[in-house]
Amino acid sequence: MAHVTPIGELPPWPRRKPDGHKGTYGTALIVAGSRDMAGAAVLCGRAALRGGAGLVRVACPAAVQPVVAAGNPCYLTAGLPDDADAAARQVIELAEGANAVAVGPGLGQTPEAFALARRVARELPGKPTVVDADGLNALAPFTPAFRNRSVPLLLTPHPGEFARLAGMPVAEVQADRRKAAVSFAGRFGVVLLLKGSGTVVTDGRRVYRNTTGNPGMATGGTGDVLTGLIAALLAQGLPPFDAAVLGTWVHGRAGDLAAAALGETALTAADLPDHLPAVFRDLESRP
Repeated sequence: MAHVTPIGELPPWPRRKPDGHKGTYGTALIVAGSRDMAGAAVLCGRAALRGGAGLVRVACPAAVQPVVAAGNPCYLTAGLPDDADAAARQVIELAEGANAVAVGPGLGQTPEAFALARRVARELPGKPTVVDADGLNALAPFTPAFRNRSVPLLLTPHPGEFARLAGMPVAEVQADRRKAAVSFAGRFGVVLLLKGSGTVVTDGRRVYRNTTGNPGMATGGTGDVLTGLIAALLAQGLPPFDAAVLGTWVHGRAGDLAAAALGETALTAADLPDHLPAVFRDLESRP
């Protein structure tokens, strides 16, 4: 394996400008949700708002658009048709006005959802794109077809999803998480965020091991919050590796504050966005 540089310091937090407006801080397009998992779209969109994106649009199936729209008054929504080709065309059109895209949370594992996720990943090579959850399952097993993107994909799998992407047993992934992540990222030209205790972030040349977070975050929806947060950082102009490192640390730190206030057992994903402001205030106060 080629030399890999360990990263210990966080990238700088994107500070607000005195003359900034919502266009200054970018538009994040969230492609998420399904009949059974509308909440994933709400969590992801809410986190993108809390993460500082100037504008957030959540594209979800038209059948759940009223539910998603009611989930937060501050983001826009777009209802997608059931037909995968028509939905993909609409998403690609919406992405033209976005600075970053997130695809996958709660999409479901239907052929239509998988086709949508694959087209978004394939046909937006110049847009910073974070892929999570069912979006990752749609891309498994991963191929070199995505290597020559002008902006690398940012993949955020848990060990099971990563095992499917890489075509290797979960036990082998967990035996040496750093080695597996670095090797995969270098081979395919992606930024990989391998979730779990001591989340690993790497682009194959650099590697960061996260130190924030706690077992209370092992609950449904926390990954959706992370995806939305990273999408917001991408929309504000952070490169994919920096967005993944900073988003991972902030997400875990919000989880630590939530656990201190509520206890690990009672913590839910919906609590995390409520604790992001305290993390941001701390980062903004640093020189």
